[in-house]
Amino acid sequence: MLIHPQITKSKQETTAIIILDKAHTDREIRQIIQPYKDVKLRRVFHDALDGFSVAGSAESLAKLGRSHEQIRSVSPVITYQAETEESVKIIGGDEVRRFFDKKNQRLTGKGVTVGVIDTGVDYTHPDLKRNYAGGRDLVDNDRDPMETLAIGKATIHGTHVAGIIAANGKIKGVAPEAKIVAYRALGPGGGGTTEQVLAAIDQAIKDKVDIVNLSLGNDINGPDLPISLALNRAVDRGIVAVAASGNSGPDVWSVGSPGTASKAISVGASTPTLETPYLLIEGSRDKFRIEPLEGSANWALDRSADIIDGGMGRSNELKNVDGKIALIKRGILTFSKKAENAKRAGAKAVLIYNNMSGGRFMGNLDTQMSLPVGAISKEDGVILQKALKSQPTSARVTVREDQDQLADFSSRGPVTGTWEIKPDIVAPGVAIHSTIPGGYLSLQGTSMAAPHVAGACALIKQAHPDWTPEEIKAALMNTAKPLADSGTTDHVGKGNLSSGSTYYRTYEQGAGRIQVDEAIKATSLVSPSSLRFGKFTEQSDDHKAYLHVVNTSNQDQRYSFAIPPHVVGIDWRLPLTFTLKPKETRDITIELTVDPELFKGKIYDGYLRLEAGGSTIRIPYLYVLAEPNYPRVMGFDFAEGDKPGQYRYEVYLPGGAEEFGIALFNPEDYRFVGFLDTITNVKKGLIRKDIEAEMLPANGNYLVKVFAIKAGREDHMERMITIDRQEN
Repeated sequence: MLIHPQITKSKQETTAIIILDKAHTDREIRQIIQPYKDVKLRRVFHDALDGFSVAGSAESLAKLGRSHEQIRSVSPVITYQAETEESVKIIGGDEVRRFFDKKNQRLTGKGVTVGVIDTGVDYTHPDLKRNYAGGRDLVDNDRDPMETLAIGKATIHGTHVAGIIAANGKIKGVAPEAKIVAYRALGPGGGGTTEQVLAAIDQAIKDKVDIVNLSLGNDINGPDLPISLALNRAVDRGIVAVAASGNSGPDVWSVGSPGTASKAISVGASTPTLETPYLLIEGSRDKFRIEPLEGSANWALDRSADIIDGGMGRSNELKNVDGKIALIKRGILTFSKKAENAKRAGAKAVLIYNNMSGGRFMGNLDTQMSLPVGAISKEDGVILQKALKSQPTSARVTVREDQDQLADFSSRGPVTGTWEIKPDIVAPGVAIHSTIPGGYLSLQGTSMAAPHVAGACALIKQAHPDWTPEEIKAALMNTAKPLADSGTTDHVGKGNLSSGSTYYRTYEQGAGRIQVDEAIKATSLVSPSSLRFGKFTEQSDDHKAYLHVVNTSNQDQRYSFAIPPHVVGIDWRLPLTFTLKPKETRDITIELTVDPELFKGKIYDGYLRLEAGGSTIRIPYLYVLAEPNYPRVMGFDFAEGDKPGQYRYEVYLPGGAEEFGIALFNPEDYRFVGFLDTITNVKKGLIRKDIEAEMLPANGNYLVKVFAIKAGREDHMERMITIDRQEN
């Protein structure tokens, strides 16, 4: 039984998810909590999980967890956020229109139901009203899952996602005749809690939808969070679960829950065909890739232009930008406000450079601009700033057509603890045009990639109604196209799939970009569709994995593995060539032997190639020799508590810690101020704790260092926080 360490001494009311070892009746659950007078039952989950949610003091919840052997874990509710028509053609959606199902109907998703767990759906939209098949609001607890329309808190996300799946009007989604059931789990502003999302999954299982799409998540890379477990349960109940991997790339270990769910299809973002602008500095070889913001005008500038420092983009900082490219730092003002100020000042274009490390960033303008507006990295911005200080700088813009690149923002794996490859696949997630309340808009994010996969699953389900969720996942992964890095972007790592080609790593793209037309025609299915050989232990250098192969065709098929490229210290033992009759299956064993004295890498990954009849199936694999330097601290958040003067923090420790702490520093001179908290011998998982007013330092801004120490190794993250206690 796991009791999360944040359930300790606070007497403030906390909402938590209780996971049980098996199914209990409502009466049995009430008997479990009956002795705890301040614990109130909120929801019971019979389908998504064996468990329930409660509200009560942290102290009572800790006692509840310790007192009952049938309680597996007590997990505080955390917050989830919405991750913000050529793409259909790229994944084979147009080609599929020529295919027919067993009833001789075109493949359009007809007869398939997709549950959209999101911010709600504008079911009055002319492109969606024919597809809408009802739903539930788990925020307001009623049967009206309409998007939030209140001024200042309005949402558009769920309607955009639904349109990518099944729009059937002015624009066409991937599966334009699929039915959409909307589950509003994220409320005003696009935020929601574990409890609301779990309730939506629970309801979707009750409603027996065929597919469920979750374009939401957090930045916690953990396989054991309740929503990840609930999605695994949904798959066990026959539902195909599709989840966005997150928008925290390009760093590895950045995939977030529920994209970490083992049985779900976790989706990263690739690019459709894009005209990518590059800034070329005259008189030098410097070349900078620009990420156009959604709503930007075309970047095809007709002649060179001077670059000038535009500060933060305030009106008084843009006095001399007429006819020039304004270089503006991110922050304080919205992207749109910066662009509007620059346009009024006569700027020719706007470059916004990041105020944090980590590459370029994605962004959306509030309205369509007649001015080119783009993003560059902090590092590139600093280089340009230095150049401007030394001499006047001119630049010209060239445009190159790119397709099938991994989006910088797309979260990468692997999954901490399980060392599993995530995302499983990628799909277009940049500049995706779809429905929103009252019209249409282009957005980008893995939120836009996931519904491409959900729609593809609807097409496959129509064509093969007897295929299980695992087989549908296998069809997509077995036929995916591994993507090669063009060499123009700063990605974390490279891996060789075949001689002469450099491909993204398996834990960056999974099996590759989906090809739904090929998936529908698949004559063989291999599952699981990716292999994890785990982490090296001193007990054994021998690692085994098992595959289930199905011949789905109507004729005999011959199967043979290609021998992987030789790597010193790595030996494979692969099955000999075999033949399967129509509909015949076979379970096979793959063995990997590693000599740690000879193999010099920390991570070994790539693709096994299986020749199956006339097709080639590529199976991504991953093996971890030495524990890589994954983040030991993630998901830190700091906010006001439930009573005046109180604050609350939460943080996720994927491997636990012998020592954990939150140190405060003066940001001006880095002088140590004190500890916000310290804990020893912390179990892995989510810490959530209230800090009482008397434990807080004086009002002000502080640099926070959140650290974890285990086995002599320390990891930390730094953030700025503000403490502003209001006097009563």
